[in-house]
Amino acid sequence: MPTVLTESKPEAQHIDEHQADDKNGHRPDIRGDQELLADAFQGENREHEMGMWEAFKEYPMACLWAFTMSFTIVMESFDMFLNGNFVALPAFAEKYGVYVEGSGYTIPTRWQSALFQSGQCGAFVGVFLAGPITNRLGYRWTTILALILMNATIFISFFADSLTVLVIGQAFEGVPWGLFIANSPAYASEIVPLALRGACTATLQMSWSIGGIIVAAVTYAYNQRSDQWAWRVPLALQWLFPTPLLILILLAPESPWWLVRHGRSKEALRSIERLGRKSKQNSHEALAMIERTVEIETQMGGSPSLLDLFKGTDLRRTIITCLIYAGQNFAGNLIANQATFFFEQAGMSTNFAFQLSLINSCLGFIANAGSWFLTAWFGRRTIYLYGTATNITLLIILGVCASVEQTKATNYAQACLGIIISFVFAGTLGPISYTIISETSSVRLRALSTGVGRAAYYVAEIPMIYLSSQMLNPTGWNLAGKCGYIWGGTATVCFILAWLFLPELKHRSFREIDILFNRRVPARKFKSTVIQVQENE
Repeated sequence: MPTVLTESKPEAQHIDEHQADDKNGHRPDIRGDQELLADAFQGENREHEMGMWEAFKEYPMACLWAFTMSFTIVMESFDMFLNGNFVALPAFAEKYGVYVEGSGYTIPTRWQSALFQSGQCGAFVGVFLAGPITNRLGYRWTTILALILMNATIFISFFADSLTVLVIGQAFEGVPWGLFIANSPAYASEIVPLALRGACTATLQMSWSIGGIIVAAVTYAYNQRSDQWAWRVPLALQWLFPTPLLILILLAPESPWWLVRHGRSKEALRSIERLGRKSKQNSHEALAMIERTVEIETQMGGSPSLLDLFKGTDLRRTIITCLIYAGQNFAGNLIANQATFFFEQAGMSTNFAFQLSLINSCLGFIANAGSWFLTAWFGRRTIYLYGTATNITLLIILGVCASVEQTKATNYAQACLGIIISFVFAGTLGPISYTIISETSSVRLRALSTGVGRAAYYVAEIPMIYLSSQMLNPTGWNLAGKCGYIWGGTATVCFILAWLFLPELKHRSFREIDILFNRRVPARKFKSTVIQVQENE
């Protein structure tokens, strides 16, 4: 480990000099100060040497705040799974559906699609608002405003007395979802040390599973009811989340990376000290490392704008982010989002379909926890490729099971394969996608990049939701498990694109990632390329 050059000064004087900002709050160019550079080298070396367990012990509060911010995703997850379960609720289908001979009351395909798509359309607006608002207000205040908006918009859905009003309510709820999903991976990746980046960003998928578990449990408990409370009680439960999260996030520190980017180094130092059990000297080294990376990026690009995402090497980073985000919709994930309805179409009874949906959500949670260990043992690229290949195989088998003569055994086989596909996604593709997305973008453009990447997700998801509903609905194509052929084909495209373009970012600091992209290193050579701690470009 390099030695920090501080022997000639008392520690207090050394700290004061490091904190010396100019009158605008900006610190001097760190690359011209050998002592500050030594601190930056030391800070980056410490992160590289730190193991996952050591990092967790030294930065417990960083983990807590990363998980708190990630937990805002529960609200989007809750609504997505809730809409998927509404179409399977007998009372809801009888109230708003049409009678189909042999299938009973069913929500028409166009309304199923509208229920699923309206929230995503609102979220599409939200993710584009997220970047500019976050760049101006910071991650904390943007999320706080979104939580206030969430509380207000739930009223529309809860008091809706028609599918039209419910669809409108979902669209308005979608706007804060977009703010949550754009900010959460960026904030989590910026406040935790290098060793924890994979695990802490992977908790976003765990939050998604928690939302699914709550919905599955509530709808299972209420699916026997024949009145309006079968769906109004689950809608009302959305109010459980925003206010407690708002209070917690008010207490959370702002990202030190965001503060440094806005010339607020002293506040950034206080945030670093709040995030870990570190000495002042070590906090100083972390701050110097952040300032060095921010200074390098500022010299290359200046003030961030949406257009910067599509210029030079940032275009490559934006394409990777968009492909990984959009790819979540093409590897069987939509089966998980409509699990209860899928199980019904696979031949299960309504009550048993709800039971399987609850089991599916709980298994997803276990898979998410397992992903923490996978991120410690394997690289991002490895997890993504093997997870995708596994699901391709399972989806093709699902299609085969649905194509042969249907018996009770084939029905159960389809249901089990649906659960296994969701489990694989929840342990590999789902969580590692958030890690890749949070690491790929430059620090300077991160708030904008995660927003645009999520927008690509919605651009892909909105038509795929319609396609998924069309494939499963008795009033549509009624394919049931044969949809595995289609999802298997789209997952194969995801695998090929990832093999060609997805780089390995594990064990790389944000400075190293910047250098690798700026040097235009091919994706398959990222892992083997050596970047020295002294290099700036």
